[in-house]
Amino acid sequence: MNEIIKLRPIETSEPLKNLDRICDMESGRMSGKIFWDKDIYEQELEKVFARCWLFVAHESQLPKAGDYLTTTMGEDEVLVVRQKDASIRVMLNACPHRGNKVCFAEAGNARGFICNYHGWSFGADGGRLMGMHESKCYEESGFDKSQHGLRQARVASYKGLVFATFAEDAPTLEEYLGPMTWYLDVMLDMDEGGSEFFGGCIRSTIECNWKIAAENFVGDILHGGWTHDSAAKAMLGGPVTNVGELPESYSVNWNGHGYEFATDVVGNAATLGEREINKYLHTLRPKVAERLGEFRSKLIGAISSFTVFPNFSFLPGQNTVRVWQPRGPDKIDLYTWVIVNKNAPQEIKGKWRRGAMMTFSPTGVFEMDDGENWEYCTKTSRGMVTRYQDLYVGLGMHTRIDDSELPGNVFRGQLNECNARAFYQRWKDLLQSPTWADVPDRNGKMR
Repeated sequence: MNEIIKLRPIETSEPLKNLDRICDMESGRMSGKIFWDKDIYEQELEKVFARCWLFVAHESQLPKAGDYLTTTMGEDEVLVVRQKDASIRVMLNACPHRGNKVCFAEAGNARGFICNYHGWSFGADGGRLMGMHESKCYEESGFDKSQHGLRQARVASYKGLVFATFAEDAPTLEEYLGPMTWYLDVMLDMDEGGSEFFGGCIRSTIECNWKIAAENFVGDILHGGWTHDSAAKAMLGGPVTNVGELPESYSVNWNGHGYEFATDVVGNAATLGEREINKYLHTLRPKVAERLGEFRSKLIGAISSFTVFPNFSFLPGQNTVRVWQPRGPDKIDLYTWVIVNKNAPQEIKGKWRRGAMMTFSPTGVFEMDDGENWEYCTKTSRGMVTRYQDLYVGLGMHTRIDDSELPGNVFRGQLNECNARAFYQRWKDLLQSPTWADVPDRNGKMR
């Protein structure tokens, strides 16, 4: 680790005492209070978002030295910057003098960053205070510039995806993702050129709790045949296949990460309404089979969804990647990108982007359905009686496949809430654990 990176411990408060009462995944129930309570939300910022590995960028967004983008980790604003040695640094976008932003642009290229307030300036690495307005008065006070760089995060990448954490005691990214990388490769490594983000970031706001959205992608295909029925028929031009009738499907989780999927090759891709994308995937499939094996070649555009705990999700086939950025217990900023194979023809990349706009964008036929549901799930949970009503999360209990050769904790079928149970259990464990060393290992024990 470079010597300029200074990680100080994040102080943690006492855990909430009634979590066992409002979140019990052994019996498959929880209370709506977890979606709106401000005390719970503050604990999430502290014990989930300040400690977990969070997605911050794709390497393709930062091709040259000095390229940067701004994003958030929880509600902490950060800068993500490509360095001269091609490494990537992530640092707080907050001047250590009075806390003002040092960068207000969403993206660009810069040799350094200067605070508007008192002129504190930093190099592209952010680790050193280079100078300031009226520097002489600081020198007369015995000021040590070397102690006042922008606070740095730990940074690691997996096949183009860049993650960061401010927790010094967090496991490595490899340990954090565990066997779920085997499934991530279906999107990230199906082609020798790897992946890239195509086009810009789509930003929107939804008045819902971040967990509802993340849970939807961790494994809630159940809503698809009901919530999205008319939209899917419009995009497909005919009847929609019932997910429960698919010949082979699974739900897989690991430490709160979850992936539900069928083996139908292009189910998700078909809903984009772009036949050329379907042809491209079918043409590519034999090469994917050589690269990743026959089984994973059937997943490249299949009906599926994935969440990397806590708030990074994607849809294979539809190829939308999204981060549910928390903005209070009842609001999120949604950041969405389109991810494609870098070697794909430009025409195919363009069709993927257009298809994403039609389906999962603020005016997309699927996203409008989801947003309304998520908002009302959040709003109704404010009621004094409603907040303690038991919410059922027990679908698919005892469906674990103990002898599966697939990586992770494997369960039968997509119509299953096993991934949601694993997600909320991980959430609860983090809130109840003072340090990473205290977080229980539940793998192999969830039903």
